[in-house]
Amino acid sequence: MDIKILGIGCAKCQQLEKMVRAAVAECGAEAAVEHVTDFKRIAQYGVFGTPAVVVDGTVKSVGKIPKKEEILAWLKK
Repeated sequence: MDIKILGIGCAKCQQLEKMVRAAVAECGAEAAVEHVTDFKRIAQYGVFGTPAVVVDGTVKSVGKIPKKEEILAWLKK
């Protein structure tokens, strides 16, 4: 599984990255987590609000910090 956290590195982006990494550890998923801060790479996903989460190339959340349950649901699919 490939997970990307899209954001410039603000406090919300960092909080989201911690939540995603904790969720990956909690459910035991095999996932590579990358924090993308480059605006051009972020825009390639069609995302213009951050923070955002991309799981296996699909944008799952934009402009908010999703609940832990939501993140876990993405990891189980």
